[in-house]
Amino acid sequence: MNYAIGIDLGGTSVKYGLVDTNGSIAFEQTIPTRAEEGATALIGRLTSVVVDCLLVARKKKFKVVGVGVGTPGIVDRSFRIVLGGADNIPGWSDIALAASLEAVCGLPVSINNDANMMGLGEQQFGAARSFSDVVFLTVGTGIGGAVISNNELFGGYNNRGGELGHIPLYANGVDCSCGGKGCLEAYASTSALVDKYRNRVIEKGINQTDNVDGRFIINLYKKGDSLATQVLEEHWRDLGHGIAGLVNIFSPQRVVVGGGIVEAGDFYIQRLDSYFRRFVMPDCSNHTVLCAAELGNKAGMLGAAQWAFSRIAQASQNY
Repeated sequence: MNYAIGIDLGGTSVKYGLVDTNGSIAFEQTIPTRAEEGATALIGRLTSVVVDCLLVARKKKFKVVGVGVGTPGIVDRSFRIVLGGADNIPGWSDIALAASLEAVCGLPVSINNDANMMGLGEQQFGAARSFSDVVFLTVGTGIGGAVISNNELFGGYNNRGGELGHIPLYANGVDCSCGGKGCLEAYASTSALVDKYRNRVIEKGINQTDNVDGRFIINLYKKGDSLATQVLEEHWRDLGHGIAGLVNIFSPQRVVVGGGIVEAGDFYIQRLDSYFRRFVMPDCSNHTVLCAAELGNKAGMLGAAQWAFSRIAQASQNY
């Protein structure tokens, strides 16, 4: 059995492990990212992660054939360089990450956007396994996403596309972190939900001393709180509207939605589905099922390992 090292680089933590071709995790670990220490230090931490996995593999006599990394930001079309766009990691641009890691491990390294790797993980081993056409969205601080068409990740020309959270939803809408206005992320992320709730509290003159986050709003919703219900319905409406647009374009078999807030309960997906069905073209969504992600925080690591395997297989075919 062959193994790959899968690395999921996040703004807060790095999750990594040894994964076989069937998606079974033989070893996994998590360390803090410490992004504030800068790009050079972070490359060093990722190097130590690879070494850690190789030491474990040596003890267990595993054959490791490659490394896959999911990283925030835009990755070049060779899947070796982080070009930029990682707002949560200062200085994380023009980083020849694959070459840096290969110099240490002597194995082929392929990188890709972190949301792409989460989507690939869900398509290979999670909620969309056995389906060839998938749209994946992760809802959190922002909104990331992936499109898989005919079992291939879609990245657009030079791998510059796939930024599903930055589809313009409202003309002349609120400012978005990407520099645009009215983006899906600016209206339907968990951060946007929390900001909207806080603003409504201030508008109504309510004395709110609790620490407000997505879980707090969900708990109020379950208790029948009218304000929490109002902002969540707007959240589902906007996210459902964005998903409808994606389905009208790609007509996937599965739309998989992940992120901590999605884990609140079945009602979350049910309400989202009701709005999505209201906006989508029926003929485009005949074969589309909206569902919750299954892999949680393992999706990125599993997807990155699968990405390593697939890139190695492609290279052998082209040889």
